[in-house]
Amino acid sequence: MSEHTAHRRVALVTGANKGIGRGVAEQLAALGMTVLVGARDPRRGEEAAAALRATGGDVHAITLDVTDHATARAAAEQVEERFGHLDVLVNNAGITGSGQVSPSEAVDQVPSTVDLAMVRRVFETNVFGVIAVTNAVLPLLRRSPAPRIVNVSSHAASLGLISDPDGPFAGLPPSAAYSPSKSALNALTVHYANELRADGVLVNAAAPGYVDTDSNNHTGFLTVAQGAAVVVRLATLDADGPTGGFFGADGPLPW
Repeated sequence: MSEHTAHRRVALVTGANKGIGRGVAEQLAALGMTVLVGARDPRRGEEAAAALRATGGDVHAITLDVTDHATARAAAEQVEERFGHLDVLVNNAGITGSGQVSPSEAVDQVPSTVDLAMVRRVFETNVFGVIAVTNAVLPLLRRSPAPRIVNVSSHAASLGLISDPDGPFAGLPPSAAYSPSKSALNALTVHYANELRADGVLVNAAAPGYVDTDSNNHTGFLTVAQGAAVVVRLATLDADGPTGGFFGADGPLPW
């Protein structure tokens, strides 16, 4: 491994061929990082990477299905072989479970009638997939002088906001899958942060906001760039930055 490669800042973003993940990849590349676009579909991943390279970024596709733990291990091996370390992990890949619908239409997640198979699918991606990928690349993050992990969460993860009868979620259908999966992700964030604090790994959860993406059938009011900004901010924290926190664009959010 050359001296140049050893000091290159490398970021891996899961689910980065579209939406918020792609926006994060674009912004990290603009900051001079080498960015690995994780995608289940190799063709879509390469198309996204090529488009970002065309804007001047050092961006490469890597095949990664977070629900297939073998691909997580294979991706980690590829990163080690090519770069020898990893500086930033953005666990962005996630599913709503309800398809491309707005939150007001996700009536299939009402707890008393929810399909357990759907709940399992959501947790497999949004929670278990994060553990699989994080643990696969953790040895590489430990080799970084400034390792950062950002878990892409949601305002819907906040028990404080969800339980407020006058809050932003009042009147929306209850969720037994997506929202609880993001609450679990927040809990994982805190526990990883506690474990890795002594190693200098800063681990935080980000809520991008209601972003215009495929996952909500483009009903969101924020642009991808706006939603990605808080993720990028947490991915590039200084050494004295927070860890074990949950942040939106305007600062800390209630658990």
